[in-house]
Amino acid sequence: MGSRVGGRVIHFLNLPIKLQMPKTLTNITEFSLKTIPSASKIEIKRVLETLYGFDVDEVRTLNMEGKKKQRGGILLAKPDYKKAYVTLRSPLSVSPDLFPVKLVEEERRRIEERQVKRTTLVGEDGDKVAAPRQWLDGAFRRGYVGVRAEERGRWRKSFVGGGARRGGAGGGGGGEEGKARFPWSSMRGQRNRAG
Repeated sequence: MGSRVGGRVIHFLNLPIKLQMPKTLTNITEFSLKTIPSASKIEIKRVLETLYGFDVDEVRTLNMEGKKKQRGGILLAKPDYKKAYVTLRSPLSVSPDLFPVKLVEEERRRIEERQVKRTTLVGEDGDKVAAPRQWLDGAFRRGYVGVRAEERGRWRKSFVGGGARRGGAGGGGGGEEGKARFPWSSMRGQRNRAG
């Protein structure tokens, strides 16, 4: 559209683009970016060529759903986005002296180190074993499952150690002290109650 004065109208695309860092910073021929779902391949190509000066060969896009989490009864969702893979005609190199590039590389290295520490633990015999996957792993050995802090010592003595429980020293089940007992062996049967 032209105006009455006869000036040229320039359309500036309001297209948010979030660049995802490539693996290497030298000889980059393809990179990916995130943008809004309504952006088309042509719009993405025009923005990259006019604003950033890239020599774009091809743009491939994917419509992605945002992650969804359920907290209690509420469903929390991140917005949907479009992921674009851009192929350049001529390779591009990014200077490693740029400020954010060093921070991104350090963060990437820290994440890799953290993952290595998480996945490998040294076992009792010196072999490397996988890290426990559940928060309850090993809790029964420590004797802290389902017990308030002030009752931990008493519970450990009675259940884990096999000491006295409700109903006297014998534990209610009769039998020998050396035998392993179930924790519910001291419960009274239903036959005694029905009179």
